[in-house]
Amino acid sequence: MVVRVLITDPVDKLLIEKLSQYNVQIDYRPDIERKELLDIIKDYDILVVRSRTKVDKEVIERGTNLKLIARAGIGLDNIDTEEADKRRIKVVYAPGASTDSAAELTIALLLAAARNLYESIALAKSGVFKKTQGIELAGKTIGIIGFGRIGSKVAQVAKAIGMHVLAYDVLDVRERAKQMGAEVVDMEDLLGRSDVISLHVTVGKNPPKILDARAFDLMKEGVIIINTSRAAVVDGPALLENLNRGKVGVYATDVFWNEPPKEQWEWEILKHPKVIVTPHIGAQTKEAQLRVAQMTADNLISAMKELGLI
Repeated sequence: MVVRVLITDPVDKLLIEKLSQYNVQIDYRPDIERKELLDIIKDYDILVVRSRTKVDKEVIERGTNLKLIARAGIGLDNIDTEEADKRRIKVVYAPGASTDSAAELTIALLLAAARNLYESIALAKSGVFKKTQGIELAGKTIGIIGFGRIGSKVAQVAKAIGMHVLAYDVLDVRERAKQMGAEVVDMEDLLGRSDVISLHVTVGKNPPKILDARAFDLMKEGVIIINTSRAAVVDGPALLENLNRGKVGVYATDVFWNEPPKEQWEWEILKHPKVIVTPHIGAQTKEAQLRVAQMTADNLISAMKELGLI
């Protein structure tokens, strides 16, 4: 029996090379549209995706022969894991593979926000050598929401810069925070004391808004918010309102609600002078992509052996 594998997003060639060592037929379709995916998914045993492809209930229902779904990434929020589990489809991914890359991008956005680098670079490249004033991060307080692999890595760098670190997580992270020299606090304390708030959370379907209108009310005036996590946990219209009234000094993000935007308020946030946006590049380093490909392939091959597919 030849196992059929469909890859619907761009992946590092290492993943394909490792899978090709086995008796599998690989169809690499990184530009496939959803309509065609729904039409052909029934013919495949394994589906490999990254962020572009949404593996929702409809896709899984159509995939009547699916036995495995793999995400070449660190999270599973674009996969309906409940539906997959219901249909006994195994799901694998690559947790931790892009931790360093995501943490480094967070620090890059933090520095860009603090020193107005986006504006300064744009002015200089246009021939206007105007000095823009920023703030020092040393002595400031950063509140990290989600103190897992990435959040704790950001804490290490923030401490090295001379920042005081507050940590919040739904899990018990007291031991990890102690090792990092961070102070574990509740959400209200973090929101009220932080000069900078950085989001590093894992979410499922329809996550609650962590930063909603009430959360913004609790924040300091001029707070910097960094989001390399998930846009869905921020109330977009409330963010826009607080950007306009100056409560949020800078919103620097690598993630958007829709990429590209669909709603009017999304476009307003995107074009806002106090907003810095990168196009979901948290894992886009050579090193991270190799680690993601390696880990995804290894986990996929292990699962295939476990299921008797190879």
